[in-house]
Parts: sequence; structure tokens; C-alpha cells
Amino acid sequence: MTTTISSATAAADSLIDPCHPFSVHLREVAAVEAASPHRAWTPADGPMPALYLSHGAPPTFEDLEWMSQLHTWSRALPKPRAILIVSAHWESESIGITSTRATDLVYDFGGFADMYYRMRYDTPEPAELAAQVLSVMPDSEQVFEHRHRGLDHGAWLPLKVMYPDADIPVLQLSLPTSNASRLLALGERLRPLREQGVLVVGSGFMTHGLQYVDWSRPDVVPGWSKEFDLWAGDALHRGDVEELLHFRGRAPGLRYAHPSVEHFTPLFVTLGAATDPEVGVQTAIDGFVMGLAKRSFDRARSWVDYAAKATVEEAAAMIPDDATIVTCSYRWTVIRACSAAVQ
Repeated sequence: MTTTISSATAAADSLIDPCHPFSVHLREVAAVEAASPHRAWTPADGPMPALYLSHGAPPTFEDLEWMSQLHTWSRALPKPRAILIVSAHWESESIGITSTRATDLVYDFGGFADMYYRMRYDTPEPAELAAQVLSVMPDSEQVFEHRHRGLDHGAWLPLKVMYPDADIPVLQLSLPTSNASRLLALGERLRPLREQGVLVVGSGFMTHGLQYVDWSRPDVVPGWSKEFDLWAGDALHRGDVEELLHFRGRAPGLRYAHPSVEHFTPLFVTLGAATDPEVGVQTAIDGFVMGLAKRSFDRARSWVDYAAKATVEEAAAMIPDDATIVTCSYRWTVIRACSAAVQ
């Protein structure tokens, strides 16, 4: 299903200041790809994994470490034939899918720099993937295509960091309920897609109590955020699905970590899509940003095997011979950043 790099996406990216961290990220990604092209999934790899990721917001494009973590994670896995993603930012009473035709992105955030509303992520049309999704749904389940809806930031933002070439078909599935057991069952229906090279992704944020963050001290991790993350991480690593299903009554700090639960519940789609939900997960990213837990994980037995080799190769490819430290006109100090771009 993969195709050539989207020229519209590349053209929009070329207008970003070369000293901006996302431009730095794109150059590093290009260096990695040039040194070792991302190997495409084949049936011999077995099923693609199911992921849960904390998707961030426009400031993610300003965080070199987080972007590197996301991209390294994607490179540690075979390149998928297609991506099906369930985002916290599209809730509906019935199951919906985004348009299978070229459609504008949804810029469902406010108060950020204009450049983030000009970003593009023009992926190949996902009609084949949409047909695969319909094929695994029971006849009694109606699935509606929203012809004028594109990907929201819970989908396109992390994928633009992980797969910036925009050459993989992406389809977004709505979050049709907050009932954890029903979402687990939905994920189970999607499980066969992984055997066809489809990456199934639940996109949320491990803690999301934005209104309870002390924005005057964003580096301080609130107790509720830390406690909820520790509880979730422990249950996930033990494969304790029963504990997770009862999060409303058992999770510490839930009132503050998730005043509404849509950023947590995509996790159950991921677990349902796993071959065995009760096998412990592999954490790919942990830590905190602005006091919120960015824990992300996958359910795939092969992740560690891929990661050990890929990380070393990518780290070597990402450091150019003329590495320098350059302070740009932003708040950030960018390492090995602008010298090649501005010469």
C-alpha cells in the first residue's frame, strides 16, 4: 500500500524555518533513511504490533527528544502497509471512519503558532484499508464514512513525526464508546488486520489533566500524574487487563489525571487488538512532559529484537561529521542543527 513521498507535504515542510526543531528532526530522519532504508513489512514478520501512544500537541514538534523517541520506535518495527488509528479526539455514537478520499487535516487545537495550522500530511488514499476494516465488522455493526473529515491531531501529529514521508495510507476510526469492555471487543475485531501488515494504533495521553497542571511550573510532575502513570504502568507490565478494565474504581488520581476518559480509553482498543492482551506490554516511551505522563507502549513480541539493532544503527546515522551546537532564534538550543541547512 505504501507509495512515494507526498509532494504537498514535503513542499509545506520545506517552508518551515531550518532552525526549527521539526526541521532538524526531518533532516535527521532523512539521514537515517539514506543510511538504512526502512524495511517494509512482509508476512514472514508475523502480525504488525498494536500500539498505544501519547500523542502530544503542537509543542511536540519543538521537542527533539520526544520526536526522536517516536521515530526510533517506528524504525524499530517493520514499515507497515497501512495504519489504522483510533484517536481520543473523535468520539461518536456509532463507528465512523475518516474520508477515503483526499481531505484536509483537522486542526483541532488553539493558541499555537500559525505554522502548525499550515502543516500537511497528505497520505495515500486508504480505500483498501477501509474495505479491510468493513470486512472484520459484524453485519449488525454500521460503519459510516465521513467524507469531509480528515485526520485530527491525535492521528496526524504523532504520525507526522514517526512517518514524516506521508507515504503510508492512514485511516482514522472513531471512538464509539467510553465503555472499556466494548473497546476491548472492538480491538479484538481489528486483530486480523495486523496479519495483513496493518499497524493498529490507539492514540491518547497517559495522563491528561490539563486544567490541573501548574503552568507556572510545567517541569513539576503532579502527584496525581505520577501515581496514575505508576498504576497503569504496573498493570500493563503484568498484563492485568482486569485491573485496567476497572480503572474508574481502582486508578489513583483518576479525577485529576483524566477528568474525562477519552485520552485513556483508546488503550483498550490496543489491548484488544493484541494477540494475547494478558501478556505484559513493552514500554517504548515513558517520562513526563508539562507534568503529563507520555507513556507509550506496544504489544508485539518482536519489538525488543528490532529495537536493539535499529537504535544503534540509527544513532550512528543521525550524527553528521560536522556536528555543531547552534543556538537558533527560538528558545531551544539545537544540537547538530543548522550548519548543513544554512551553508
